Parts: sequence; structure tokens; C-alpha cells
Amino acid sequence: MAVVATSPNLAGVRTRRANWAVCASIGWVALLVLLAFAGPLLAPYSPTAIDLANRYSDPSMANPFGTDETGRDIFSRVLAAVPTTIAGPFFVVLVSASLGTLLALIAAWFGKFTDGVISRGFDILFAFPGLVLAILAAAMFGGGFWAPVLALSLAFTPVFGRILRATAIRERNLPYVSALMVQGQSRMVIAVRHILPNLFPALAVQGAVAFSYALLDLSAISYLGLGQRPPAADWGLLIAQGQNGILAGHPQQAVIASILVLITVLAMNVIGDALSNKFEIGER
Repeated sequence: MAVVATSPNLAGVRTRRANWAVCASIGWVALLVLLAFAGPLLAPYSPTAIDLANRYSDPSMANPFGTDETGRDIFSRVLAAVPTTIAGPFFVVLVSASLGTLLALIAAWFGKFTDGVISRGFDILFAFPGLVLAILAAAMFGGGFWAPVLALSLAFTPVFGRILRATAIRERNLPYVSALMVQGQSRMVIAVRHILPNLFPALAVQGAVAFSYALLDLSAISYLGLGQRPPAADWGLLIAQGQNGILAGHPQQAVIASILVLITVLAMNVIGDALSNKFEIGER
């Protein structure tokens, strides 16, 4: 059986491409974080300023992305949408990761009955698709920012919980935990000081991937009109509002907002893959 050796030059090219993609993704995420704080201040116009005499204008120096159906500057609206667009997935990951980590530690430490109850709870939550749960919550509680975010946080909790539970159980059964217990250290100290830090690699990988899924779900909810409401700006809402522009031959608002969502999702997935390779999550 012939073995085909991989060229060192080809491997080097692939490595450089992968490193470039990771650096570009990190740079994009850093830019979004910066714009989340400074974006509204950098906007050349008010994102809600209406100018009917300048509706559907083409991109120009004055309006880099053109204007929408009411003459609002699309560039300013895109910048104004960054804080809410990024904050939603951030809170989803923060809440679901915190709950998932806590439940994973409890299940791994106490085991048996407690582990079984928590695992069955995860199974029940998995039966409800996150997007459907968020749409129901938005329909029941009037949409806005928090209803979909909290619903998605609940739906994402078992995703973190299952992954971290397996890692926590593996750590719980290692000899150093038994040695610490013999030394008289309390269960809480062992869990917080020793087991929890070893969960961070898996937590970071899942957090990056979950952020991208949460961004897609929240954008879809806003697109359906159940998330952010005007005059608030959101990339999903901009896509929905840009549909009229597509029919009028001015698709730039919907296209630009869609591209921004796509780039952000790809960037977070690239970062997640890079973290997975770094920590060798998939090889354990």
C-alpha cells in the first residue's frame, strides 16, 4: 500500500492560511467589541433621522452605504445596531454557560440520583428547539431584547451542561481529587479551585460556537418582527426593513446587514475551531 507524503511546503501554506484566518477573525471580533462601545458615537448621522428628499440614494461620500426608504443613513444605522446585535448573543452565552457550568459541577460531584435528575432535565430542554422557544417567549411577552435572550439562554443551557458534565466527571475521578479530599479540603473548594479551571477550555470552545448560533437565532427573531422594535437598530431588523429596498432596486441595506451577520458567524466558528485545536478538545 503506497503512502503519499504531505509536502512540507504545502503543510506550511495550510498552517499560514489557518493562522491568517484566526488572526482575521480575532481582529473582526475585536473591531465589533470596539464598535459596540464607540459605534454610535462614530455614526455621521442620527440613525433615526428621516430625510424623505434623500430616500434610496446610492452610496456616496456623504452616505457610504446609501440611504433607506425614509432617507436614513444606512451606515449610521449599521453602526447603531452593533451594540444590541452583539449584546444579545453575549448575554445568551453568559447566562447559559453559567447555568450549564453550575449544573455540570453539581451533577459530576454528587452523581447517581442528582446526576440522573439533571441529565433528564437536560433531555427535556433539548426537546424544545431554541429558536422555537425564543419565538414563543417573544410572542407571549411582547418581544424586545430580553424575552428572546432569556429564552435562548434556557435553551442553550443543556448544550453547555452536557459537554461540561462529561469533562467534570472525568476530572472528578482523577487521583488528585481523592488526594485533596484526604487532605481535608471541602467539596466546594475542590470544585471551584481545582475542577472548575479545568472546564475553561471546553467552555471557551462551546462559548464561541454558541455565540454564533445565538446571533443567528436572534437575528432571525428580529427579522420576523418579534425581537428588536423600531426605532432600535438590529442587523436582523435591518435585513427585514431592507426587503422593500430589494424590490425597489436598492438592496444595499439587506445585503450589507446579511454580510455582517455571515462574517461574524464565520469568525466565531473559526475562533472556536482554533480553540478546539489548541486545547485538543476533539481528541480527548
